[in-house]
Amino acid sequence: MIVLYAFALYLAIGLVVAIAFVTIGATQVMHASFTVGARILLLPGATVFWPYVLGRWLKSYRTL
Repeated sequence: MIVLYAFALYLAIGLVVAIAFVTIGATQVMHASFTVGARILLLPGATVFWPYVLGRWLKSYRTL
């Protein structure tokens, strides 16, 4: 049961990070404009790989 709670917490944090990244951070990290369709396609991947996405996003702030 604890594993399910941990997985749910991981996905919840991932969804919050992914929504923030797709709406704000994608253009900062990749320096390109994205259509709504591209942002929808980025959402599931950003949700699952949120530690990597968050790391890249924070790294892009340090290089500005």
